Amino acid sequence: MCDTLVATPETTKDGVMIFGKNSDREPNEAHHVVRYPAMDHAPDSRVKCTYIEIPQVVHTYAVLLAKPFWIWGAEMGANEHGLVIGNEALFTRIPYKKDGGLLGMDLLRLALERAATARDGVQVITDLTAKFGQGGNHGLAHETYYHNSYILADPHDAWVLETAGPHWAAKQIKGIYSISNGITIENNFDLGSPELVSFAIKQGWCKNEADFNFARCYSDLIFTRFSDCRKRRARSMDLLNSQRGQITVETMMSALRDHGQADGSQRAADQSLAGADICMHAGFGPIRISQTTGSMVSYVDAKAPLHFVTATAAPCTSIFKPVWVDASLPDLGPAPVETYDPSTLFWRHELLHRSTLRDHENLVSIFADERDALEHEFVAAAFSARTKGATARATVSAECFIRADEAEAKWLEQVKGAKPSQSWHHATAWKRFNRVAKIPR
Repeated sequence: MCDTLVATPETTKDGVMIFGKNSDREPNEAHHVVRYPAMDHAPDSRVKCTYIEIPQVVHTYAVLLAKPFWIWGAEMGANEHGLVIGNEALFTRIPYKKDGGLLGMDLLRLALERAATARDGVQVITDLTAKFGQGGNHGLAHETYYHNSYILADPHDAWVLETAGPHWAAKQIKGIYSISNGITIENNFDLGSPELVSFAIKQGWCKNEADFNFARCYSDLIFTRFSDCRKRRARSMDLLNSQRGQITVETMMSALRDHGQADGSQRAADQSLAGADICMHAGFGPIRISQTTGSMVSYVDAKAPLHFVTATAAPCTSIFKPVWVDASLPDLGPAPVETYDPSTLFWRHELLHRSTLRDHENLVSIFADERDALEHEFVAAAFSARTKGATARATVSAECFIRADEAEAKWLEQVKGAKPSQSWHHATAWKRFNRVAKIPR
């Protein structure tokens, strides 16, 4: 369960494209931020993705990726041309390929490495999907199969692409748009796969071309319903529309931290066995088993693009820090894995995140004001540095990560002695997650 949001230039305060995404994965599926330089490749060389090997292109662009540690591809990322992409799981009527293929996250990375614009990214993803198919297990501890949707944005253009096996539809975005885990395109698309409509008619999902509706025809209603995607999308659209014309990167950060419902009410992190929020926390049972493991916000400016990542789970307990595609990343420690390692940024932060879940609303309030003030400083420093050289920008990024790490260590001391106030089912779920991750008591 994830959410990807975009506000095109006519809706933002500075007239610049702004993109945001939460990556929701299994609680112990550590999130990793990496950067790869542009590279030239020998003719006829090949690239090994998560499950399959495909032909490599002669040149790949520099990329910044935010990804599950064990997957070749990424949930979200950016490249040197200012293209940003976010990926979502889609549950459809088309059978899932289980014996390997390209994951949606692989396709996302391949598009970033090979496309300079959002429209070109749509072409890369759909061409590779047609040639190699999408499929394979997307889950770490629990096998999970799904199809994929994407928002692709560059400084001047944005597209939504939604797929169902080999079938797909895409449309250009103007204004505010978000996707969760359900098909949003109905009959108002700009591009589509050759048999998109005819296949649906043949299956009896619609009567004729005039009756065709992509979302209605291709959605798997059971999984789509339990993902709570419609409510989450309504909430994210409302949050951005309420700030239309004044949207900033901090507006997007706030939206990604939201625990509100479509009706404006707030949901406590430990209340539900089902349902989902934009800022997602796992719970008990077979439905609410994922959490936001990493978040990204991008200021997609043509001259000086700027990206902010948490590199840690739960944006409500994290701070967005600035990073750049063309500047070195701070030292985040070794690549994290599914078990606790205090030398990695992800797992150090998990001690804070999981401590707050014992009484989430009250414990987050202890440091929320300081979190927001520090993040505001980081945003200002990043905007001041974004036209400077790569070395100067890397220094700013490193300083922000150090200060955030120090602040989170302090907040952990403030909250870890608090008396638990979780529901029984929520406490039981997190004891199990922590035991599997080998987190110290």
